[in-house]
Amino acid sequence: MAKKKVTKETSEELKATEQITLIEDPLLQFTQIIVNAMQDKKAQDIVSLDLRTLNNRVVDKFIICHAENTRQVYAIAGEVEDQISVMLREKPWHREGFENKEWIILDYVNVIVHVFLKEKREFYAIEELWGDANVEKFANLS
Repeated sequence: MAKKKVTKETSEELKATEQITLIEDPLLQFTQIIVNAMQDKKAQDIVSLDLRTLNNRVVDKFIICHAENTRQVYAIAGEVEDQISVMLREKPWHREGFENKEWIILDYVNVIVHVFLKEKREFYAIEELWGDANVEKFANLS
């Protein structure tokens, strides 16, 4: 079996391939940490909208869930924020809704987390606004 000689060109191709992998993996890791945090606090109907294929996208992903009461909305958002901070040492670029606790947004620039009170989620229907996005649904853990 002949060994392939690694030249400068093939070495650069390998580095380029590794960079592509590194670019995609953090988004998947980010998503999984957020979903796990939501599941830990019993969030309902967790979905990820992958907007990367859309021309008019504002971010790469929306991760959306809802809760039955404002206390749980607050707990879910807090758990997401805590887990991302501990595991990835990231803080949201912007956060909103902690006062009313009906729709909390955590903006991590490429990923926006939406934690709704059930009635508000139904009213605003974000999933319908971005109906062309690739949707991934996650199990409710009870």
